[in-house]
Amino acid sequence: MKKKSIIAMILAGGQGSRLLDLTEKIAKPAVAFGGKYRIIDFALSNCSNSGIDTVGVLTQYEPHVLNDHIGIGSPWDLDRMDGGVTVLQPHTKKNDEGGWYKGTANAIYQNMQFIDKYDPENVLILSGDHIYKMDYDKMLKFHQENGADATIGVFNVPLKDAPSFGIMNTNPDYSIYEFEEKPKEPKSTLASMGIYIFKWSLLKQYLIEDEKDPNSSNDFGKNIIPNLLNDHKKLMAYPFKGYWKDVGTIESFWDAHMDLLKPDNELNIFDKSWKINTRQGVYPPLYVSEDAIVISSLVDKGCEIEGEVRNSVIFPGVKIGKNSKVINSVVMQNTVIEENVIINKAIIADNVTVKKNTVVGDDEHIAIIGQGKTVKSEAIK
Repeated sequence: MKKKSIIAMILAGGQGSRLLDLTEKIAKPAVAFGGKYRIIDFALSNCSNSGIDTVGVLTQYEPHVLNDHIGIGSPWDLDRMDGGVTVLQPHTKKNDEGGWYKGTANAIYQNMQFIDKYDPENVLILSGDHIYKMDYDKMLKFHQENGADATIGVFNVPLKDAPSFGIMNTNPDYSIYEFEEKPKEPKSTLASMGIYIFKWSLLKQYLIEDEKDPNSSNDFGKNIIPNLLNDHKKLMAYPFKGYWKDVGTIESFWDAHMDLLKPDNELNIFDKSWKINTRQGVYPPLYVSEDAIVISSLVDKGCEIEGEVRNSVIFPGVKIGKNSKVINSVVMQNTVIEENVIINKAIIADNVTVKKNTVVGDDEHIAIIGQGKTVKSEAIK
């Protein structure tokens, strides 16, 4: 194998239990987003656009949809003989009790052999469940120019939100002197994005030592980063400016979709210089009837719109019947909304049927309908 300057490892095994019905049958990174994508498309597209051609995707919880979606990586130009994308599932070894990933660090530890195959100088560790566009090559140059042992992507959050994040306390040159996990009284507003670049030779040593510790959580934030700091290794914070969203809750997931509909949204999925690619089925063109109304919405191909859609994101293959209204909502692919339905502030998963004369949502709380369900004529809040 050709030696690589950097390879990426995407942690994509999370259950995402706070997304409730949306992750009942699929892993969080495989959840649909933005009218045509899946959440993991953002990390994969960022890798491809940043010139990273070797990517390992570590799956665990309900991996089948995610595995099928990634395939051989062709939508992201990652179908390559030398490198490309590889799905890495938990596995057992000889004399090993069990193969499940015990934590983020253990997931990388279990796949050290895969990384060693490419003998990279650096390894990029990513979460597969965030929405953002980022040039990792700029972060790598920052890492190299500062002679860092590890560089951590950070995002400036409002002070009131800082206690919900792992916070990096830095010197004026962005060197990190302290890491605090969800501090009650934060000293800084630089939140860890779960994006790390490590010197591979150093990280490998720390992963091996961490695995020997029976009291370790085998986690980057709880164990590896604090251990590096305790040993006075050089850790740098890379400040990211732009749109970044952890869509780990129903509220943040809905907010991120509503952000897409704002005229000044920072994510800008229409930017041709940084395309977000995906794998998608074949659908006919969008049909909008003479009486239909569509205002300030994203509507993908294959939809049949005979009702009213306002400030909503509609995925491919959705049918919206006559006299039905979809407002401030997210409707995923191949869902059928029959006639005289009102949907207001809801997230409706794929392959749902909403029967005629049904009301879903009340414009206050976010209503959720899980995959493949049939909703009959009653109010759902």
